[in-house]
Amino acid sequence: MTIRTKPQATVGLDFLSCPRKRIMLALILVMAAGFSLRALADDDPWEGANRKVYGFNDTLDRWLLKPVAKGYDWLFPKPIKRGIRNVFTNIGTPIVAVNQLLQGKPGLAVSDTTRFVLNSTLGLAGIFDVATPNGLPAHDEDFGQTFVRWGVPDGRFLMLPLAGPSTPTAALGSVLDGLTNPIRLISPKRDRYIIRGIKFIDLRANLLSTESLITGDPYIFIRDAYLQRREFLINDGVVEYDPFLDEYDEDFE
Repeated sequence: MTIRTKPQATVGLDFLSCPRKRIMLALILVMAAGFSLRALADDDPWEGANRKVYGFNDTLDRWLLKPVAKGYDWLFPKPIKRGIRNVFTNIGTPIVAVNQLLQGKPGLAVSDTTRFVLNSTLGLAGIFDVATPNGLPAHDEDFGQTFVRWGVPDGRFLMLPLAGPSTPTAALGSVLDGLTNPIRLISPKRDRYIIRGIKFIDLRANLLSTESLITGDPYIFIRDAYLQRREFLINDGVVEYDPFLDEYDEDFE
């Protein structure tokens, strides 16, 4: 796919002076490159660069993130970790509802809004998930999925430093997800960074039990698992039959 652009004014120094805007600009450029490569037969045309980033992430994880996650997993009992995870899930629920509306799913948006209200009140700020037992399960929607539903190609596989597996459109969507996350409103910044750190460590600790599922080339396994999971989310669970998904479906659940 060829992208045509009209002549535009030069980006000003004020725009480039903002780190967040520089990141957004870079992601847009990467996404544009992903669209132009969409017609290629290779599912991973950036494999060389992706593997280098994966190697960096894996080294950082092996020496820092995984040991910290193991310590976190050992230190806190399951009820506390479940409560922490519930709080972060609850915080992200309004953004899920917004994306459901943008995707034309008003029924699900109402369901998740109701879920947010119940867990924020009866569930004590989301510590306890009282909504799921009452027929209001959590859903996973983000701006990246919304873009795809609007017709934007998801793009090829992209391994990001620290963030891990992604696609150009998912990466761009994650920027909007972060900008609209209520955690950004926490002040002072020190507390905001601490909360984000806890969220990241909790996420890594939650993945410890899934490492035994990885077989063969870890990079290929993670890439394929991510792309298939992404397709599953974008299509609301309606995907073509895949032996890989059939074999590991119960384990992933």
